[in-house]
Amino acid sequence: MATLQDIGVSAGINILTAFIFFIVFAFLRLQPFNDRVYFSKWYLKGLRSSPASGGGFAGRFVNLDLRSYLKFLHWMPEALKMPERELIDHAGLDSVVYLRIYWLGLKIFAPIAMLAWAVLVPVNWTNNELELAKHLKNVTSSDIDKLTISNIPESSHRFWAHIVMAYAFTIWTCYMLMKEYETVANMRLQFVATEARRPDQFTVLVRNVPPDPDETVSELVEHFFLVNHPDNYLTHQVVYNANKLADLVSKKKKLQNWLDYYQLKYTRNNSQTRPITKLGCLGLCGQKVDAIEHYIAEVDKTSKEIAEERENVVNDQKSIMPASFVSFKTRWAAAVCAQTTQTRNPTEWLTEWAAEPRDVYWPNLAIPYVSLTVRNLVMNVAFFFLTFFFIIPIAFVQSLATVEGIEKVAPFLKFIIEDKFVKSLIQGLLAGIVLKLFLIFLPGILMTMSKFEGFTSVSSLERRSASRYYIFNLVNVFLGNVIAGAAFEQLNSFLNQSPNQIPKTIGMAIPMKATFFITYIMVDGWAGVAGEILMLKPLIIYHLKNALLVKTEKDREEAMNPGSIGFNTGEPQIQLYFLLGLVYAPVTPMLLPFILIFFALAYVVYRHQIINVYNQEYESAAAFWPDVHGRVITALIISQLLLMGLIGTKHAALAAPFLIALPVITISFHRFCKGRYEPAFIRYPLQVSFFYISVKFTAT
Repeated sequence: MATLQDIGVSAGINILTAFIFFIVFAFLRLQPFNDRVYFSKWYLKGLRSSPASGGGFAGRFVNLDLRSYLKFLHWMPEALKMPERELIDHAGLDSVVYLRIYWLGLKIFAPIAMLAWAVLVPVNWTNNELELAKHLKNVTSSDIDKLTISNIPESSHRFWAHIVMAYAFTIWTCYMLMKEYETVANMRLQFVATEARRPDQFTVLVRNVPPDPDETVSELVEHFFLVNHPDNYLTHQVVYNANKLADLVSKKKKLQNWLDYYQLKYTRNNSQTRPITKLGCLGLCGQKVDAIEHYIAEVDKTSKEIAEERENVVNDQKSIMPASFVSFKTRWAAAVCAQTTQTRNPTEWLTEWAAEPRDVYWPNLAIPYVSLTVRNLVMNVAFFFLTFFFIIPIAFVQSLATVEGIEKVAPFLKFIIEDKFVKSLIQGLLAGIVLKLFLIFLPGILMTMSKFEGFTSVSSLERRSASRYYIFNLVNVFLGNVIAGAAFEQLNSFLNQSPNQIPKTIGMAIPMKATFFITYIMVDGWAGVAGEILMLKPLIIYHLKNALLVKTEKDREEAMNPGSIGFNTGEPQIQLYFLLGLVYAPVTPMLLPFILIFFALAYVVYRHQIINVYNQEYESAAAFWPDVHGRVITALIISQLLLMGLIGTKHAALAAPFLIALPVITISFHRFCKGRYEPAFIRYPLQVSFFYISVKFTAT
């Protein structure tokens, strides 16, 4: 069990680690040769061409302006300067609304933390329940635990303070959720109504086109929409299985890149000697040929193969998939088609809004309806076993990541780990680091499962993966450590206690587990977020590619591509902090300042990354917000149920029933928000279509 000293050691190490990351980042971002890594978004948008440099050859690689190093935290206020409207134009609505999740955390937990520390901490501290428990020799505790609800004796009237605070926390959280839901919904509608015209805004995706022996898929789609949407149908494009064609296009791209490289090399040399290449393996052996002439011939040859393959794909009926993109004359008509059932058979002619081209996940467009159902069932079963069997190795390794666990496995290390500093290091850091390492490969597994299920857009793939990641965190990271972990810690006590003492032990053990989550927050939320801004992995990959693979400016652009935010991993991690904050606010208020530091630090860091680094792959117009809202509501209900059970173990029979109304109120609030705001994220309002048309007509 971590003590106040252990928490202090962990906090010191993580603060020092974060500070070192910031200093290293401040140094690296000022070097001209790293400019394309730390300001890659400006290069990709064509708004930055070269870093400021001076001092001759050395100045091209190293910043020689010593004064610039003195402002190593200057990036923080710079990240906060850009207004939200400008940030939407710069990075998109998805990125801005993602940042608002962190801002929502600050708005919820800042007042809750102040209220909890002003009311609950004095109520908890001014008791001696844990001191009495020590004399019974069945519960161990530290000074930190005196701040928790465990320090209140059974049947005490002081539990009324926790119940009143639970109501206050619930009302405040619901109020902020409603205001934020309304704000984001209005932002989405305004964004969709005023953004520039794109083909996908007038297009729907049609899947499960039924086979017809007398007509091709293309003819069938055209005939169907001419009959059912005669006044609004414009055109369509069937989906082809063109894997070989895609390979040829990729091959031509590489050949063209080599051609550009040798032409640029020949132009720069200003000599009559033309570049030579070898036809053997990797250009290291074989016949020598003129490089420029060779690659011109290869590009022409591949272009002819592409033209032939394109013709084969169009004429081969086996290459045509039972899916099509259908375009309409107006956005209103597309909205009507996307939101209505086209035939009596609901498994055929399935229509949905077409994702923007960047967002389309092409391999899943033509999966049959029955296959989708089977795939969904298989993945649900697989995820169930993944979630509930993964808790076994996590619980086992977590039990070893303690002083007692290490002493059992390796008793010869006892004289080392009993040292005060080493013991504080183990109890304050090791368990959090081990848990973090266990979750490294999980996002990739969950994304593969989502792809197998058949979602047709990258955004929906990420939302599905995020949903499962959240459930996994809830079961394994939270419940696995709080409930199962608490039971494991008190197992010896259970064996020596009478049955009526066991609920008391559990009631005390659950809030005591907060010390583990405090250490996890510091490892993952402090040092982890500070390490995010360092961009160590993209930095190393960029310089390796730049040294070994980059031949042209196009290669350099691909080498510096930093990717996007990673909603499928980032949002579930944020939701874990919402869950911890809401659960422990009435139980262990000491955890709240650590969460506030995380939200504040993460907001600044990710705002900087979104402005300067991340290049979002797609734009879903904040379609993920209902999931965010629902998970915070889930965390709120879990916190209420756990508090109800916890007070029940304290024999506060008169106080506990007053908590029953909280889940009912919260669920009713969620149903209200779902009916009031969620349609803006699922269906396209026809009123917005008319507004859009009238605005464009007036402008014309």
